[in-house]
Amino acid sequence: MKQAIIHIALVVNDYDEALNFYVGKLNFELIEDSYQSEQDKRWVVVSPPGSNGVTLLLAKASKPEQYPFIGNQAGGRVFLFLNTDDFWRDYQRMQELGITFIRPPKEQDYGTVAVFEDLYGNRWDLLQLNPAHPLSTRGI
Repeated sequence: MKQAIIHIALVVNDYDEALNFYVGKLNFELIEDSYQSEQDKRWVVVSPPGSNGVTLLLAKASKPEQYPFIGNQAGGRVFLFLNTDDFWRDYQRMQELGITFIRPPKEQDYGTVAVFEDLYGNRWDLLQLNPAHPLSTRGI
């Protein structure tokens, strides 16, 4: 049996402002942006450059009960983990673009990591796994 998680829905306030952040600042690739007329919404999917794994479905909040989760999908914990092949390159570029890091870079047993916030306040790890880490052989 083979299965995979292909999308993680990320509740956003506005499609275009989310695209400006994820594509414009994080350098993600726009995979799909299509209008779903039957639901009067867009299907917007982005992915880190060179990734062949999980994508983000940018899901605009459309009901009052969804709005409180914008920027707080994980209750203040790190929610998503962006692995890179060059931590310091990406860290410097992200700082230059004004992305807020709330925890500075740190060397851990598993690799180099820093915590940043997206445009809504969701917390992310930017990390580069050490070559000996079990996941480092599965992609980056």
